[in-house]
Parts: sequence; C-alpha cells; structure tokens
Amino acid sequence: MCGQRLEKIVAFWTFVFVRMVTGLAGEGRSVWKKDPHFSPVSETQMFLYDTFPKDFLWGVGTGAFQVEGSWRKDGKGSSIWDRFTRSEFRDADSAGTSSDSYILLDKDLSALEFLGVTFYQFSISWSRLFPTGVVAAPNEKGLQYYNTLIDSLLYRSIEPVVTLYHWDLPLMLQEKYGGWKNESVIDIFNAYATFCFQTFGDRVKYWITIHNPYLVAWHGYGTGIHAPGERGKMRTVYSVGHNLIKAHAKVWHTYKEHFEPDQKGMISIVLGSHWIEPNKLEDESDISKCQKSMERVLGWFAKPIHGDGDYPEEMKNEFLFLPHFTEDEKNYIKGTADFFAFSFGPSNFKPPNTLPKMGQNLSLNLREVLNWIKLEYDSPRILIAENGWFTDSHVKTDDTTAIYMMKNFINKVLQAIKYDNIDVFGYTAWSLLDGFEWQHAYNIRRGLFYVDFKSKRKERIPKSSALYYKQIIQENGFFPKDSTPNLQAQFSCDFSWGITESVLKAELAASSPQFCDSSLYLWNVTGDGLLHKVEGVKLKTRPAQCTDFVSIKKQLDLLEKMKVTHYRFALDWSLILPNGDLSVVNRQVLRYYRCVISEALKLNIQSMVTLYYPTHTYLGLPGPLLQTGGWLNQSTAYAFQEYAALCFRELGDLVKLWITINEPNQLSNVYNRSSNDTYRAAHNLLIAHAMAWRIYDERYRSSQYGKVSLSLHSDWAEPANPFFESHSKAANRFLQFEIGWFANPIFKTGDYPAAMREYITFKNRKGLSYTLLPSFTSEEKQLVKGAADFYALNHFTTRFVIDEPQNGSQYEFDCDIQFLQDITCLSSPSRLAVVPWGMRKVLGWIKKTYGDIDIYITANGIDDPSLDNDELRNYYLGKYIQEVLKAYYIDKVKIKGYYAFKLTEEKSKPRFGFFTSDSKEKPSVRFYNSLISNNGFPADYSVCGPSSHEKQCSFCLFISQKKPLIFFACCLFSTLSLLLAIIFFHKRKRRKHFKAKSIKCIC
Repeated sequence: MCGQRLEKIVAFWTFVFVRMVTGLAGEGRSVWKKDPHFSPVSETQMFLYDTFPKDFLWGVGTGAFQVEGSWRKDGKGSSIWDRFTRSEFRDADSAGTSSDSYILLDKDLSALEFLGVTFYQFSISWSRLFPTGVVAAPNEKGLQYYNTLIDSLLYRSIEPVVTLYHWDLPLMLQEKYGGWKNESVIDIFNAYATFCFQTFGDRVKYWITIHNPYLVAWHGYGTGIHAPGERGKMRTVYSVGHNLIKAHAKVWHTYKEHFEPDQKGMISIVLGSHWIEPNKLEDESDISKCQKSMERVLGWFAKPIHGDGDYPEEMKNEFLFLPHFTEDEKNYIKGTADFFAFSFGPSNFKPPNTLPKMGQNLSLNLREVLNWIKLEYDSPRILIAENGWFTDSHVKTDDTTAIYMMKNFINKVLQAIKYDNIDVFGYTAWSLLDGFEWQHAYNIRRGLFYVDFKSKRKERIPKSSALYYKQIIQENGFFPKDSTPNLQAQFSCDFSWGITESVLKAELAASSPQFCDSSLYLWNVTGDGLLHKVEGVKLKTRPAQCTDFVSIKKQLDLLEKMKVTHYRFALDWSLILPNGDLSVVNRQVLRYYRCVISEALKLNIQSMVTLYYPTHTYLGLPGPLLQTGGWLNQSTAYAFQEYAALCFRELGDLVKLWITINEPNQLSNVYNRSSNDTYRAAHNLLIAHAMAWRIYDERYRSSQYGKVSLSLHSDWAEPANPFFESHSKAANRFLQFEIGWFANPIFKTGDYPAAMREYITFKNRKGLSYTLLPSFTSEEKQLVKGAADFYALNHFTTRFVIDEPQNGSQYEFDCDIQFLQDITCLSSPSRLAVVPWGMRKVLGWIKKTYGDIDIYITANGIDDPSLDNDELRNYYLGKYIQEVLKAYYIDKVKIKGYYAFKLTEEKSKPRFGFFTSDSKEKPSVRFYNSLISNNGFPADYSVCGPSSHEKQCSFCLFISQKKPLIFFACCLFSTLSLLLAIIFFHKRKRRKHFKAKSIKCIC
C-alpha cells in the first residue's frame, strides 16, 4: 500500500513538473471560452494608452532574397527562389535588383537610424556565402558584406538579429538532394550554421535558425506557390516539416554546446500562425475546431519544440502518415528554443483557402493568439519576430491603412503585456523596405520605406507608417490625443436636459370610446360574453380630453422616468396637411400634438418641436408635393412656409423652441441622381427654412417669445493620416461640404462656403465634374442670412477622412474624400466609432467659425445591441457629456442644452432607444437620470443644489397623479364648509330670535 501511494505521489509531482516545464496541451482552448456577461466597455478590451517596459526592444526586419538583389553579383550562387521567379513570374529580372540592399547598404543604415530601432532582424543569403550550399571556402565578397552590415549596426547601437534560413535554399541542394525532403540537408544546414556562429557569433546575440517553417513545408512542397514549387502529397509536406524541426534542433544543440558558453547568445526559430474565432462562442464543437486549426498550423512545430517534443495528439490521430519521433528524438527536440519567436502577418493568412479554417472565422486578434501561446506552452518569453500588413503596389508613401493595422497590432501586444502578464520582450515591424513579396512578387508592398524599383538611385523614402512607428518608438507606447483630465463641474442651473424622439405618429381617433359614445350597452345578455347595444337610449357624454389618447399616457410615463426638462419630437407634415396645402387640415392630428405638449408641460417638461423630419427611408412629404418633384420644386418651400405658419399659430403658445428641418444636409442620400439634384434640393430646403423663420420672426415672436432654428448633422472630421497635409485639407473640406453647406448661408455670409464653390469650380475646370452649385439672389441672401436663433447640431461620431480624388458628378464625389474605419476604436454594431473628443472639437469649431452663438445639442447617442444591460450607451453618454462639459467650462462655448437620442427604439435594429419597442426600461435611463440630477459631474457640493425645479416638478407630478383624489377632497371640503356655514347661520338666527323674545317678555 505504501509503495502504491509513493508511486502516486511521484506520478503527481512528475505531472506537475512536466506541466511547469511544457504547459498542458489543449489548455489554449480556454481563450475562446469567454464570459457571456463580459462588459463591452471593459478597460481591458479597449485601446490602451500606456507605455511598454523600459527595456522593451523595438526592431524592424527584412529577408535577404526580398531586398538584397544582385543575384548574380560577386560570386553569389543561385537559390531555389532565383529559379522559381524566372519560371513562374513574367518580370523575372526585377527580383534580381529589388531594393538592391547588397549595394545600397548605407541607405538601409540611414533608414534604420531614422526609425531609431534597437535591433535589425535580417537574414543571411546561404548561397551568397556558399554558392553550392556546401560549406567550403566562403565567398569573400558575401562574407565582407555581412561583416560590414553587422559592424555598421553595432556602431550605431543597433543589435543584429540574424536569421540563418529565410527560404532561399541554395539551388544545388534542391537539385542534388531534393531539398528539405532529404535528411542529408540537415547536416549540411548545421555545417552552414556552425560557420556563421564561428564567423559572426562574437557580435551577434540573437539567432534565428529558420523563418516560418510552416510556409516552407506547406507552400513549398504542398500548394506549390512558394519555391521550389512542388505540388506533392501530404506525406511529403509533413516529411519536410519533420526534417525542418530536426534541422533546427541540431543547430540549437550545436550552438549551446560549442558557442553559447563564450558568445552568451540566444537562439530560436520563428513560428508563424493565423488566428481563428469560433462561429458560436458557446458551441464546444466550434471551439474544438478552432483548437484543431491552431494545432495543425502553429502546434505542428511549436509542440515539439516548445512542448513535449512530439506532435499534437489530434494530428497524430488524424494523419496516419505523420512521421514519428523516437523517444530519444523527442528528448533531443523539446526545449530547443531560448524564446518563442512568433510571426503574425499576411503570409500566415494568404491564400485563405489553404488554411485549415474548419468552417470557423479568421481573425487578426494578435492578443488572443499570444494568450493561446502562453497557455499552451507555459508562458514563454516571446519576441514578435514579424508583424505588419500590406498595401497595393500603386501606394507610395501614403500608406494610411498600414498605420491603423500597426496601431492595432502593437496595442494588442501592449494589452497582452499589461493585462494578461504575457512576457513579450520585443517587436519586429515588417518590413524595413519594399521588396519582393514571394508569390505576390511586386503586386503588394510591405515596407516602411518606399522604393521605386525602376529608378537607379532607389532612394528609401519614409512612408507615413515609418513616421508613425518612429513616434511609437520615441514614446515607447501610446499617449492620448486629448490629455485634458475629466472635469468635476456643472452646467448652468437653467441648462436644458432633453430626450429626442423622431416623428411622433398621431392617433387619428381618441382611444377611449366610453367617454364619447352616447349609446348604452348590456353585457353578456345571451351568455356570449359580448356587448349589446340598447336601442333608443342615449346617454350624456363629456367633452373630449387629452387623456383619451392612450399613447400620450404611455409617452408621459416614459418621459416621467427619464426626468428630463425638455422633450424633442417631430410632427408628421403629411398627416397634418395630407394635400400639402391648407385646403385640408387634420384638426384631430393637431389636437393630438397639442395634447402631447400640454400634458408634458403638466410634468414641467417643455417641448422642442421639429416641423419636418425626413430620413433616407421616409421623406415625409405630403403625397401631392412628392408628385410634383418634392424638394426639387421650389413651390415645396412655399408649401412648407404655409405649414410652418399653421403650426406656429396652433401650437406656438405652448412651444418655446422650434426646429424647422432636421438634418437637411443628409438628404443627399435621397436626391442622389446627380450632384445638381442634390444641390438644388438643398437650396430649396434652405429657402424653406429661412421663410419659416422669417414668418415666425414677423408674426409670432412678439407674442410667443420662442426661438427657431434648423438641426444640422455635425459629425467631426479628423485627418486619417496626420502625417499628410492632404488629409488635413480633406477633413476641412468635409466640414465645409457637410456643415458649412447649410451653416455658412445662415450663420455667416448668406452664401455657400467659398471653399466649397472654389473646389467645385476647380473640378469643373479639370473636367472631373459637371456640378453647378446654385447661386443666391441678393433677396435670397438677405432672406437666409441670420435666419436662426441658435445652432442646433446632431452629433454621433467622428469620421476619419482620407483624401481620395474621384471623378463624376455626384455629391459624394465632389468632396474627394473617403472614410476610414479605425479598427482600434470602440464601435457600435452600426460601426459608429466612440470618439468622445470629437464632440468637443466640433463645438469649438462651430464657435470659431460662426461666432459666440447659443448651441443646442439636439441629438447624441449610440446603438447598443443589449436589451437589458446597455453598458455601451452608459459609457458613451458619460464620455460625450464630459466632453460637452469641457467645451462649456474650459472653451466657453455657449451650450444651452443636451438632448440624448433617443426615447424609444424601433423594432428593427439599430437599437438607439433608452426604452425597447415595447417600452421596457433599460439601465441607461437611470444613468442619464443621475447626470441630470447632478447637472453634470459635480464635486462634493452642488452649485444649483437639489433644484427648485425638482421640487416644483415633484409637486406638479403629485398634482397630476392625484387629480381625482384632490377633486374629491376639494368637494368634501367645500361641502363641509357649506354645512358648517349653514349650521353657524341657523344657530346665530336662533340666538337672535331667543334674545328678542326674552326682551319682549321683560318689557
């Protein structure tokens, strides 16, 4: 018994030791098992502004065949890629020159100095040192080149990281031995590596044996898209992989036994992989497929080297032809890496049809795959040995997309270090220069420096990605764009806190017939459970009341929960005036809207009423006006003036804030047949608004004391690439075409922005567009200029703008811009990027451009997919309102009110509402309540205190809710008072009578 127990204890501790050394295979699957209740706005998942460890290594890399060129120069032998390019690619000679790093070393060194990197990862061309591949007398010119390169790097305090084999096998070894299919190459490779250790090892502290052996085996001997271009059987592919692993292990042992004691260097192998996400996170079978996919790519090489010395069990069970390692070989191979060198780039994802996706989804989440490596291989030290993306060949220095890919990748590494405790000690951006990109030849570019391959000088011109990488290296991480700390302050005590709703659909009839039907009914007379009308009997009815509208009570219930001071909603023009003119006025609809406003006032909620609220799906015009061309017809502007005057007359005594038209600058989505149509419709919309404003100013302002404006969609525009002036100009152009288009005529000059006119004229002269921007007559300029009492803006996000010249006579082409989605930004399902500082910037821009005018934020919100825990909306509200407060408090922008968007959501997505379509309250209601009650973000004390407004509101609410009880109490009090008065009168009368009688008796 004691012996058995001892065996169990020994077995247990052996398992623990093995687990500590190698990690537990399959444990990486927990990466996909995520908490379903995990917050979408968790700080650990959002972009991280922080710095890397002080000793973090920043580098850049290249491959010899990709950049050296000079394939026949100075005694260099041919490689398998030299032959492959000449047989597979038309432009065969171009690979022979490429970036010409062999003869332009000084330019490469200048590029490295420009970046400020701490290491340079390059590969040695095996056939440049030994033309036949077999170690003999080295090629002196080649030897001199690499010695000069290493010495020059060290002179500049740049650490060399040397790769022995980056795919360019000497051609003779392929022809004589069959390349990596033959085990004989293992010893030849070891001899070559030994020479390199002897020759360069005194100056090189980081060695890479083989770069991405998966691609060597899979594409070189399987798909045939890499040299040597063999399309063999699967058995051959795995046999090649087997030999590559053994070759690496042999070289590692050679270095450890003969060179490390003196040279003190480290050696590893670069392993590359994709990353994959399950279709359904809760589906175990999908997670198992993802695990298998990773094991068949990364695990194929990582488990033998970084694990237990053998292939993954799943591979051994699936592929019976998989070569076997003997026990001695397993012990010889496992642990043959001093760090985990990892490659994560486009070569690992392309072509996608060659990857074992197993029906799951490819992903570029570098942080996740680092976590998988940590769990599978017991937290190894990791060097990101290749990372980056690509651009098309026509892209020169403006590689904006590459900036955002780099930003995303590097920040994922930072998150992995800070949040997941993953030991990443260095990062290699790929690559230093544009060069030959394997099966893509010169059809894509991956360099940080642009090279014109057809030029003689082949200057290294820094791309924007080089400038960005240099900035990251200098800062050793990321610093926030806006460093203003959060404020503890409040808005003014009369600040308007509102909620916005779109078009309010009016009830066409009151929904309480018991108060307006004079008939008498008997129920269930015949036992059928129905009402039966009693003929000939008529009852008295009371006048119609606002409370007869059932939907109004629902609206008020929601508003009461929101605790807002203002309610913005839109009228339905087509319901009020179905013919588009005053010939038919739907009084019932007008009464409904009046009831909404008056009942809201009883709750001390004022209404901001929008007269016209078009969308790209519902233009909202009365049918006859649509038939005559809608806003393309100037008569629609006059019809709108009549409609506005009617609304002012019927509702103006209750309304102090009016919006004539909501987002007229977004109607280009509707009138998009040509840019001339777009501008013509916009011109008529401007005239319509101005006419409505003038009629209010002349007829109603003196008695109603209201204010009128129009609401403009006002998203901020940020240059996508801060290193290019053209992007800054494009961002400003967007603001002029989007906001200035309507704001300039009203708030500034009475005419369209000069920048807009000049740019359209410029395109006309070039023959790129035939757009004609309408002109205002002097009367129209006078009509439009100043036709607003405040600036109303709807703001939802910040757009990252690229300068992109386009041809054609369309509004979206006239501006010559395109939008870029920043993948590092927190975004909603509808791809609205959460960029809070954009709110403050646009408010500042409005003040700077149009003066110190009153501003109302009439819509601001985000779609949140959650029905019961809308944390994204809470986060959005908190961050954006904080930026509004900064604009108000620090920048002195005259912000009068903030209206969150929106009260209720539609049944279809996106979900913008604080309440579901069936009026269910979301948690964001309470969060917004707290912001309103605090009037911002106060310190320990409140300037406004528990406002008199709240007390007044509570009193009004009590009155509103207890009307019947209060009426009954009043009646009871009146009756009691009357009864007491009568009793008192009669008592007094009797007393007088008794007194008179007594006097008579005495007389």
